[in-house]
Amino acid sequence: MPGLAVLIPRMSPFTPEASRRPSMANSITSVRGESQAIVPDAPMTPPLSPSHSEHNVDAIVVDAEPRYSGPEHIVPHSEATVAAITSRSETVEMEGDMNATTVPQPPLRLLEDEQVHLQRSGLKLSDFDVRGTLGTGTFGRVLLVRHRTSTSHPSTQNHFAMKVLRKTEIVRLRQVEHVNAERYILSRVSHPFVVDLFATFQDSLNIYMLMSYVPGGELFTHLRRARRFTPDVTRFYLATIILALKYLHSFNIIYRDLKPENLLLDARGYLRLTDFGFAKIVDDRTWTLCGTPEYLAPEIIQSDGHGKAADWWACGVLCYEMLVGYPPFFDESPYDIYEKILNGHIHWPRTMDHLSRDLIRAFLNPDRTKRLGNMNGGPQDILDHPWFRGVDWDALERREINAPIIPHTSSVDDTRHFLHLPLPPADEMPGLIKEEQPLALHQRFDPIAYQFLEF
Repeated sequence: MPGLAVLIPRMSPFTPEASRRPSMANSITSVRGESQAIVPDAPMTPPLSPSHSEHNVDAIVVDAEPRYSGPEHIVPHSEATVAAITSRSETVEMEGDMNATTVPQPPLRLLEDEQVHLQRSGLKLSDFDVRGTLGTGTFGRVLLVRHRTSTSHPSTQNHFAMKVLRKTEIVRLRQVEHVNAERYILSRVSHPFVVDLFATFQDSLNIYMLMSYVPGGELFTHLRRARRFTPDVTRFYLATIILALKYLHSFNIIYRDLKPENLLLDARGYLRLTDFGFAKIVDDRTWTLCGTPEYLAPEIIQSDGHGKAADWWACGVLCYEMLVGYPPFFDESPYDIYEKILNGHIHWPRTMDHLSRDLIRAFLNPDRTKRLGNMNGGPQDILDHPWFRGVDWDALERREINAPIIPHTSSVDDTRHFLHLPLPPADEMPGLIKEEQPLALHQRFDPIAYQFLEF
């Protein structure tokens, strides 16, 4: 919509008020800390910057109680608003329409040609038992659910994460397009390092996304526990992220919300990318301002139009954060964060090796035409970088390499890496608690439900 400029505190719909931090995750299974983002179900809570108080640091380091985040409210776009809302735990989004002048790049493959892998028949909302609440937020929550099966074989997956989003709030926050895009993308992509979407539903109040339950919690939690990762541990996780982004970019899908809060560990310790609320198919550039302040590329801040290169910039920020324990650009004020990003000054710890610095510098090149991953060689330039020497990329994608961190879980429904929250009232999930009866003919046209026809 031309001229539309709104700032949406994007908090994952799954974070208790006390632990809320900015950013939004969309993976249903581990929701987290605080991110102002819009719809996703995945853990989100940005790491505290070194300038935060000891009290806050202690509050965030509790691994047993991951934080969750969720969308809150739309605020008019003004300097005061941006300063108040855009902190690390928040994800901001501002819409704007501008005309691109560069030549669009066709994708390597078309997402529309991929088979839709959602189950469309033989499955109803009322087929699931609610076993717990993994996280809550302003207009959504993520539940742990179990599918009622006549035979329960140990190898059969019957526990899932169910993301529940209130339709009226999605409409109020003008997030209909994002939610529908999230469903469209996740219903067609399939990669070992991307969260799975199995089915979607809607009832009179909500839309529902049935997703894989990732029991190991957010990478953020494990990073806070360790304070920082060794280069070898960082290499393992960064390599999996690069393979996931390479796959998404082959469809011209840009992810735009990379951070530790949106990375979940499965039972084997492999990462799953979650929270696709900001993902978008872009053949050239887009001018939507969205993401977490510390992870924004210069071209996003300068409203210069951005594409896949913004994801590779975020890889550099993430690599630094994993190795050092905090992001390279941080401050109390988002405007000061933006200024540091544009100035490009990075503090290099003496303990960081030369190759790690070289890799991060290559990702954090302010000139996107010279940024690692965005040059003529594309993602292959990243795979060939000396820092990744010795990585067997094919074996990694086949999940044949032992992960450095194996989350402790005792059963398929173990929720120790999530907050133990009360179950929602039954009247807030009418179609999940019991099967709703068809509406009378004169009640069947619902203008809100009409906006979620695919669900």
